[in-house]
Amino acid sequence: MRSFVLSLATLLAFAGTGFAQTNTGASTAPKVKTAATATTKTAATATTKKTTAAPAKSANVQKVAAQQKKVPPATKQKMLASRYGGFAPAAALAAPVPTPDLDLSSPRSLSLVNFNTKEELTVTYWSNGSYHRSALDQLNQFLRDSRDAGTTEMDPLLFDVLWHTARISGYDGQIEVLSAFRSAESNAWLASVSRGVARDSQHINGNAMDIRFPGVPVFRIRQAARSLNMGGVGFYPRSGFVHIDTGPVRYW
Repeated sequence: MRSFVLSLATLLAFAGTGFAQTNTGASTAPKVKTAATATTKTAATATTKKTTAAPAKSANVQKVAAQQKKVPPATKQKMLASRYGGFAPAAALAAPVPTPDLDLSSPRSLSLVNFNTKEELTVTYWSNGSYHRSALDQLNQFLRDSRDAGTTEMDPLLFDVLWHTARISGYDGQIEVLSAFRSAESNAWLASVSRGVARDSQHINGNAMDIRFPGVPVFRIRQAARSLNMGGVGFYPRSGFVHIDTGPVRYW
C-alpha cells in the first residue's frame, strides 16, 4: 500500500511539472507575439504616415506648377512689343535670317518721296568708298521733322541699311518715307496720341526711318532688313510699313 501511494505521488509530481512547463510556454509565447505585433504595427503606422505625407508634397508641387502656368515668363516678343509699341507676331522671334552677299563697291543712290510733304529727292550719297557731304546735307533737310521742320545729322549708316534693304528686296523704285527725324517735342506729342510710339524712339537720334516700297509686301521688306543684322527692324503690317534703325539689333 505504501509503495502504491509513493508511486502515485511520484506520478502526480511529474504530471504537475509537465503541466507547469506547458503553461509557462503558453504564457511566454503571447509576449513574443505581442512584441512582434507592436513592432509591425509601429512600422505599419510609420509607413502609413510616410505614404500619407507624399501626396501632400505632390499636391504642393502641382500647385506651384499650376501657378507657373498661370503666370508665364515674359518672352522677348512681349517685352519688345511693350517696349517699342510695335506689332510683334510670333515670326518676329524666328532665327536670324542669313546675311546675303552685299554689294560693297557700287555707288549708292536713293530715290525718295516724303509721304508728309510730298517732296521728292534722288541723290547719290556714297561712291568710291566715301560718303558725299553735299548729298548728306540734302538728305538731312529732306528727312526733317514734318511737324516742326527741325533737322539733325542723320546717321549715314541708316542710308546704307535702306539701300541694301531695297537691293535685297529686288526693288529699285521710289521709296516712301513716312517718318524720319523727330524732335523730342514732336515725338512726345506723337507718343501721347499713339501707343505705337516709344517715348525714347530712335527717331529722336536721327537714326530711324519708317518706309514703304510700293508694290513690295511688307513681309519681304522686313526679311530683307533683318538679314542685314545692322539694327532694329519693326514690322507694322496693319499700317503697311517697316521701321528700320541703326540702334541695337532687335525685332518686333
